Amino acid sequence: MGEFELISHYFAAASCAQAGEGVALGIGDDCALLELPVAEQLAISTDTLVAGVHFPHSPDPFLLGQRALGVSVSDLAAMGATPVGFTLALTLPSAEPDWLQAFARGLDDMAQRCAIRLIGGDTTRGPLSLTLTVFGRVPAGMALTRKGAQVGDLLCVGGELGDAAGALPLVLGQQPAESAAAEVLLARYWSPVPQLELGQALRGKATAALDISDGLLADCGHIAAASGVGLVIEQAQVPLSAALLAIAGEPLALQCALSGGDDYRLAFTLPAQYLAELQQASLPVRVIGRVVAGQGVSLLDVQGRPVQPPCSGYQHFGSARD
Repeated sequence: MGEFELISHYFAAASCAQAGEGVALGIGDDCALLELPVAEQLAISTDTLVAGVHFPHSPDPFLLGQRALGVSVSDLAAMGATPVGFTLALTLPSAEPDWLQAFARGLDDMAQRCAIRLIGGDTTRGPLSLTLTVFGRVPAGMALTRKGAQVGDLLCVGGELGDAAGALPLVLGQQPAESAAAEVLLARYWSPVPQLELGQALRGKATAALDISDGLLADCGHIAAASGVGLVIEQAQVPLSAALLAIAGEPLALQCALSGGDDYRLAFTLPAQYLAELQQASLPVRVIGRVVAGQGVSLLDVQGRPVQPPCSGYQHFGSARD
């Protein structure tokens, strides 16, 4: 099967590749054409996922399709954007029909959850890797960025952290994955659902935001650096799931939440006046600390004393230590 036949058979026919709002022209031409409402800006983000780095070798293709798109769309959520379309550049060792069929189903499943359209891409032969570019729209001047946190703001996250990191030994086959708690963690790793509703609700309220991909401490460090402030995290307030605590125990669960990565929950700074409104809307807002004068990220134990974490988060090049 050639490249164009592969694209036509497995991807162009998928539900997520059909015409939809904001897409004037999708798959089948040299470029896609997007339409934006008046006074809105285009948000764009690109992610590359490589076998053996971002996911295990020989993954379940259905789950890989879900994960690849979920982690990419999470960047749109972090900006408060509404998804419009995405492209996929897929590098494959070989074109195996069963693999491609399952992968395309997983990709389409996540696309339907996120209301985003496949609008183009490319395929080539080589070691398994995926590059996705996502496009979203946001009212002009309303995008959430990492710069803008103010002293006195609350530091918040969009729910429980550490589940995906806690799932890694299960994903790698280092621990049995047969319990109900294991199923919860595996779902968080393979099917991260972007917090689009929360991101859009934070427009005009949050002063800074991002999605947690490399670990809470590392990613909060990006907000602190961009905003020129310090962030204080109270470790007793970091939310942990019952499933993670059951699998890992409290000390390791906390380490997963602080530096494990792959959460794809939002972290954001918020003036206290907006907290009740967001919580009353049943949005997953958990306060874990505050913004202070200074720089960097500080961690406090249950007695309010500073503690030094073993590492801050994942880095592709160099040490994970600060």
